Order: sequence, then C-alpha cells, then structure tokens
Amino acid sequence: MTTGTERRGPRVTTVLRGLRAPTLAPWAHVREPPAPPRPGTPRVTFLGVSTLLLDDGDNAVLTDGFFSRPGLLRMRFGRLRPDRARIAAGLRMAGTGRLDAVFVVHSHYDHALDSPAVAAATGARLIGSPSTRNIARGQGFPDDRFQPAVIGEPFTIGRFTLTALPARHSPGDIAPGRITRPLRPPVRALDYRTGDCYSLHVRHGARALLVHASAHSLPGALDGYVADTVYLGIGALGKQDEAFREEYWQRLVTATGARRVVPIHWDDFFRPLDRPLRPFRAFLDDFTVTMDFLTRKAERAGVALALPVLGRRADPWPP
Repeated sequence: MTTGTERRGPRVTTVLRGLRAPTLAPWAHVREPPAPPRPGTPRVTFLGVSTLLLDDGDNAVLTDGFFSRPGLLRMRFGRLRPDRARIAAGLRMAGTGRLDAVFVVHSHYDHALDSPAVAAATGARLIGSPSTRNIARGQGFPDDRFQPAVIGEPFTIGRFTLTALPARHSPGDIAPGRITRPLRPPVRALDYRTGDCYSLHVRHGARALLVHASAHSLPGALDGYVADTVYLGIGALGKQDEAFREEYWQRLVTATGARRVVPIHWDDFFRPLDRPLRPFRAFLDDFTVTMDFLTRKAERAGVALALPVLGRRADPWPP
C-alpha cells in the first residue's frame, strides 16, 4: 500500500513542504518575558517585522511603523496604499498615541509604506533617507517635519541618543535603487525602492542597543560602537550558507560585544497583526535553520537569545 506522500512524488512533496509555515513551538522557552513599565527605564515593544517601539515613559521612538501588511496577492499583482484602520489598530496595540520620532531603516514598502501616516497621526518627526522623504512627499507629509538621517551624527530625543549607521540590504534585494520623485499611492510594491539602508544605534544612559533590520553586514560599519542588545534582522538568513551566517554573527554580535540577541524581521508580513504571528513559509526563508544557528552561537558565546512576542512590552537589556 502506498502512502499519500509516495503517491505525490518527491517533487510535489518538496513543493508542499515549501508552502508550509514553520512553527514557533520549539522556541517557546526563549520567548521574551513581559516587563512592567518603570519610570525612566526604556521598554521595547515588538510590533512585527522591524517595527519596534522604544519608550522610557517620557519619550517614544518607533522604527518603521509598518502596520498595513497587505496580502501576498495584493503585493504581487495590485497597488499599495497605507491602511488607516490597520495603522490605528497597530498604534492601539503599541499603547501610544504620541511619538517623538519615526525612524525608517530603508524604503521598501514593508518598512516605509506607513511611516508618513504614522508620523502624521502621532505628531512625530519622520527620519530617514532621501527616498523615504519622497515617500513622505507623495503622502503629503510636511517637509518641515522630516529630518534627514545623517550617518554617524548622533541626535538626542530626551534621554535617548540615536545614531544612524550604514547598512546593507540582505541578499536578493528585489527593489534596489532610489526613489527620486514623490511616490503617490497607490503604487506597486516594487516602486518602494531600497534607498539608503541604516542600522540604528540607541543609547540610553549607560546602556546601548542596536536595531539592525536587514540580514547583511558592511565591513567596518559598526567599528567603535558597542551594544548590550542587538535586535537582529534575520529575514532570508536561513537561505544563506553557513559562512555567511558566521560572518554576520561576528560583525553584528561579537564585534559589538552584545550579550543579548533579539531576532526581528522573521514574521510573515502578508498576514495582518490581528492573526497570530508565524514565520515565513519555507519557500521564502528557512526559519528553523536560522534559529538553530542562533541557538548554537548564543549557547557557545554565553549570549542570551530572546524571541520577541507581538505587542509585549519587554526589558531591552540582558538579565
């Protein structure tokens, strides 16, 4: 008697496996615990992809602010515009109606589609590249509330000191280049070109963290910068070879002296935030390979590994 798998044949079975979404269950033991608010102490809330809210009770900074999360078919065949209802729901999940700044790490739609609308709704200044500025102009965001990101020049927001550092998009960038004129939605996903790519170094008092959204690295880009915690972009990292992953860990974790790693940009952003987060299907990435690698490296180096939980306010610092 033949099984269903045998009847399908190896090629069909491989395709079906690629359509499956891996489970988060094997890493339940490394999920970030909640942390109550503490006046003057930063908390970080993960809101999907590389959207992170940094809030110390007095000031709040958001990276990206991507909440619309259009579905795969809309992304592939349709045109995109910010979804105001989903943005409002995302901000409610974040627990904030006011922000001091929205910092955009690069200008692909899964980072920058909603950023001007989020900044407009929360009174924030918008910080990013010339490409992000053209996205903002296309949405009618005022130029006088846009702040260009300047590599290596720190700026302060309350007790936060933020510095944009150069970064490189992960391999396989499907929309490289710059946005050279105002981008008026609705437009195609591929019209959201990368522009300049940044890491964001954040210091608060004696502690520091790094938000690095794209799973690639530039030699020397982080020289002289230390971080207690790295929010480490892992999108497509599972599709790279072991040497690539080793170099990535060395440049982002070892070189910064990080004692804690929080993986970001792993969730399937074609699903809305009112559904449970899940990793990308295997045909887009291999989440299991990446998490196995990070687990091994963290255990050997004595680094804490913490998988973030959607909407959970967490302590950013190592225990």
